[in-house]
Formats: sequence, structure tokens, C-alpha cells
Amino acid sequence: MTDEPELPETMSTYLRLRGLEPSPYRKKKRRRRTDDGDNAPFSPGRDPRGLGDVLSALTQSAGWEPQLSREDLVRTWDEVAGSDTAAHTRPVALDAGVLTVQADSTAWAKQLQLMRAHILSEIIRRFPEAGVEAIRFVGPDVPSWKWGPRAVPGRGPRDTYG
Repeated sequence: MTDEPELPETMSTYLRLRGLEPSPYRKKKRRRRTDDGDNAPFSPGRDPRGLGDVLSALTQSAGWEPQLSREDLVRTWDEVAGSDTAAHTRPVALDAGVLTVQADSTAWAKQLQLMRAHILSEIIRRFPEAGVEAIRFVGPDVPSWKWGPRAVPGRGPRDTYG
């Protein structure tokens, strides 16, 4: 016998439907325990991450970091070299760790050769994954004498320069 007083049937039905009293007819379901540490609540790694963090992890796992860093270097050249310098120069190639920068004039190319250490240290500080080890400054493109359907190999008839 139980010590508790018997409730009227309507009251026990009400409490059972509200979930305040267990049903005598239902068996208690057992919860299946899993030891899956990744899905446990309040475990490390369960917090939501920002889109930037997800994209950073994706680019790092895919090995895109060096290429994206090179693209960022070209895109932000005016911040790296300075706005005055960037108005007269542009990066044209990056091959085997050597960044080639073309200047508007030979005077700008010579001036940038004197600033090479400063610009290179700024590039390495901002974009270490780009792999830039040296900088080469070149002047403007010179006109070519090699044009037309009957171009002669070698110096040709204009060999009077020296």
C-alpha cells in the first residue's frame, strides 16, 4: 500500500496529461547513451564560427593561401608602396620569388632601386605567404625594331649604332 492519498480519477488524468504525473500504462523509455565527444553539448568546437573563420580554414586546407596572398599584394599595391609610388609603378610578374615591378620611367625605376629594402620588408611583413624574396624594378617598355612580315634576324641594316 502507498502512503499517498488516492486522487480522484479526473484529477489523476489531468495531471497525467499535463505530464506532471507518470502514466501507469507507459513504460519509461531508456535514453541511449552515446559517447560521441564531437556532438556533446558544451564541448570545444561546438560554438558557431563566423564566415571569415570558415573561409580562412577552407583556403588554408585547400592550399590557396600563397595564391590569394599574391593577389592581395597586387590589389593593395598602393598601400604597400605608397600612393605616389603606386601612381607611377605597377607589379607585372612574380616568378620564383622575384617580384617584377614596371615603372613609368627609368628615373622612377632607379629611385625604387634605392627604396628596395623598405618596400621588400613591407611586403614580407604584410604578405608572408606570398613568397616574395626579391624585387626587380624595370623601366618602361622600349619600342621594338622587330615588326612586320620581313623582319631580319640579328641587328640587320640598322647596325650603325656603335
